[in-house]
Amino acid sequence: MQCEVCGNDYDKSFQVVMAKGDKHTFDSFECAATALAPKCKQCGVRIMGHGMESNGATYCCANCARKDGVQSLRDHV
Repeated sequence: MQCEVCGNDYDKSFQVVMAKGDKHTFDSFECAATALAPKCKQCGVRIMGHGMESNGATYCCANCARKDGVQSLRDHV
């Protein structure tokens, strides 16, 4: 199957099925992250873990949230 990010036709490709049923095909976790991982609203980094959310925005850390005016999030509690 062909990767939807890089176009590589790889015999070890895999599919990710989203909760709403959308299917995506990738040849690597890197391509899957490029396509599906959310970006931090402040710095733009791809969030590979849980991240943080406030008012519909996603952040990689509390520092980025604070830079965007969100004071309520904490990295370590």
